[in-house]
Amino acid sequence: MKKNCLLALSSAACLCLLSINAFGQATSLPSETPKELKPTFYGYNYETRDVMIPMRDGVKLHTVILVPKGAKNAGMLMTRTPYSAMALTNNSHSAHMDAALYGYDNAVDVIVEGGYIRVVQDVRGKYGSEGDYVMNRPLHGPLNPTAVDHSTDTYDTIDWLVKHVPESNGKVGIIGISYDGFTPLMALFHPHPALKVSVPMNPMVDGWMGDDWFHNGAFRQENMSYIYEQDGTRDNSQKWVTTNFDDYDMFLRAGSAGDLGKLRGLDQVGFWNKITAHPSYDSFWQQQAMDKLLAAEPLKVPMLLVASLWDQEDIYGAMAVYKALKPKDTAGDKVFLAFGPWYHGQEIGDSSNLGAIKWGSDTGAYFRRNVLGPFLAKYLKDETPAEPIAPVTAFESGTNRWEQLKTWPMGCASGCTVQPKPIYLGAAGSLSFAGGKDAGFEEYVSDPAKPVPYRARPTLQVGYEGIYTWPRWLVDDQREASGRTDVLTFTSDVLTAPLKISGQPIANLMAATTGSDVDWVVKLIDVYPDEVAGQAEMGGYQLGVAMDIFRGRYRESLETAKAIEPGKKLAYRFALPHANHVFLPGHRVMVQVQSSWFPLYDRNPQTFVPNIFFAKSADYKKATERVYHDSFVELPVVGKE
Repeated sequence: MKKNCLLALSSAACLCLLSINAFGQATSLPSETPKELKPTFYGYNYETRDVMIPMRDGVKLHTVILVPKGAKNAGMLMTRTPYSAMALTNNSHSAHMDAALYGYDNAVDVIVEGGYIRVVQDVRGKYGSEGDYVMNRPLHGPLNPTAVDHSTDTYDTIDWLVKHVPESNGKVGIIGISYDGFTPLMALFHPHPALKVSVPMNPMVDGWMGDDWFHNGAFRQENMSYIYEQDGTRDNSQKWVTTNFDDYDMFLRAGSAGDLGKLRGLDQVGFWNKITAHPSYDSFWQQQAMDKLLAAEPLKVPMLLVASLWDQEDIYGAMAVYKALKPKDTAGDKVFLAFGPWYHGQEIGDSSNLGAIKWGSDTGAYFRRNVLGPFLAKYLKDETPAEPIAPVTAFESGTNRWEQLKTWPMGCASGCTVQPKPIYLGAAGSLSFAGGKDAGFEEYVSDPAKPVPYRARPTLQVGYEGIYTWPRWLVDDQREASGRTDVLTFTSDVLTAPLKISGQPIANLMAATTGSDVDWVVKLIDVYPDEVAGQAEMGGYQLGVAMDIFRGRYRESLETAKAIEPGKKLAYRFALPHANHVFLPGHRVMVQVQSSWFPLYDRNPQTFVPNIFFAKSADYKKATERVYHDSFVELPVVGKE
């Protein structure tokens, strides 16, 4: 014993620190771990403050504040998240703020170079915050009878910040991606006077129309794992477990999405039960649609809406909010839009390519340097930008250049128009602006037992790192589908002049099915020349420009599902995502039509049932799908005035 104590203590002192039993034997050694380790923050260029901010109902929300060393009269930039404030502010062992912020949802260069005080808060019910979690907690009203929502929580947080962060100038901005892009929209309802700017990036806006949960009524079942983990526990500690390397096999063997949910215990989760109870676009979804809600509110806070042309998760939201709010912005100083050739959230990282598609420059760096940085500085630091910030900053794919526009869709800065022009799905797989007069049709057999994969198999569990390539599936080569007998392919002649589109292509199918329900997937594709100099792998590449799905039971009403009369020729009209693309000379335009996109979307049984979530195995039947030659895609073609 004396030998073990000589380095630090005398024998007597050592004996005093030991626990001795009745036999004179030591039962434990003194702990070397202090009750509380207080870091000295030696060498840090920022200070971290971990606080609990009280809300009006007494619930306290966990908030991490990073204050740059020597900050004075600095603007505050806040993100409200369900993804752990600690994880977003403690990403390395470095003493430097840029390293601590590295990762999801932090435009690090803009934050650090701008000298902003960074504030990240756990929304109520998640991670370190008190209270109950509700997925996309609705505003106070029919769906939320309580006195608190994301709007009030944002107001109360800002009120606390301006009173308790002396290094600030009293100006607050809110920014975030995806769910964290939804909360900047919520902040716009009865905003705090100190809220000077909002930047919703790739925001969740309408979960039924075209964001995370459904697209035009078809359920995005690949998001079941997200619902399970996000809604199942406060800290996402309970993980969705895979049973198959290939998600295609897992979902197909389980049956319906409802069957898989029950097998995995998802029916214990509140939001899952809400989804399965509301498969149609009823008041539950309509009363949460942020574009509709914001359209009824006065414009008080300048906002920069940020969208991605190949957003694999929330491709609908930012554009929908812009469309709803821009007509209200009569002074032209409240609603700004920027969109680039990115996957979901790619604008804050390296964006020189998306999968195999190369843009010739880092498009994300351009956006942050020329749009996001100056925009935030204007409202949080009263700095006048070197160049005026355009109402719309748009990337034009194909030519791979940036445009500064007055509004969207506009097509070009001046001297042009955008006009709808139908391109017809003709005989023998032809695609032409001169079609539409042929009374014939093309047809295929859609078999729910062999649904069309949404990408080359194996379709792996949704993920961003390692073997998971989920972020780039929207730019996958579509040749994988064009060779199938249950996919119709229509192709134009080789273009001899550029063809530019700006806006939303509209699918107009004249079609019939032998079933009593049907899904339609329409894909507008840019087909590269057979050989591409300097990029051999791009020869014949089929790049999806705008693609989406529509569930046929909602042909007459999005609110009320209705069986389809078998064999009857009917019109199906639905919008594809926005595009700003030039089909170059030497390329061809292609349209593909199919009736499944699996396992991204749940299978339509092709037999009408009240709720597809609970379809039985006997309901899934083959059907013959017929597409008539007077079908067309309405292209928003750009031309001269």
